Amino acid sequence: MQPGGQPNMQQIMEQAQKMQEQLMSAQQELADAEVTGSAGGELVTATVTGAGELKGLVIDPKAADPEDTETLADLVVAAVRDANRAAQELQAQKMGPLTGGLGGGLGDLGLPGL
Repeated sequence: MQPGGQPNMQQIMEQAQKMQEQLMSAQQELADAEVTGSAGGELVTATVTGAGELKGLVIDPKAADPEDTETLADLVVAAVRDANRAAQELQAQKMGPLTGGLGGGLGDLGLPGL
């Protein structure tokens, strides 16, 4: 601290740089992480990255009824939603401690759902 109780500008810059590095590291961890979600008793399983990018979709043959494609479509949507919910939880775990003091303004970081 400088006289008068003002923080040192160099310290502020170092803290900002450290926080930026931590945010970038957390973003990379999210991009590399994969989480899954499922629906219909795991008849459909979706895999997304921690950043919410759909990476894979597994459909059990028992779910593929040619007479009822609507149910299959609903299961796919539900599995993707479940996986994205898991990704959002992972985002909150990784980014929450780093962004607590930023008012949650992550729109510029390319992380959907935060």
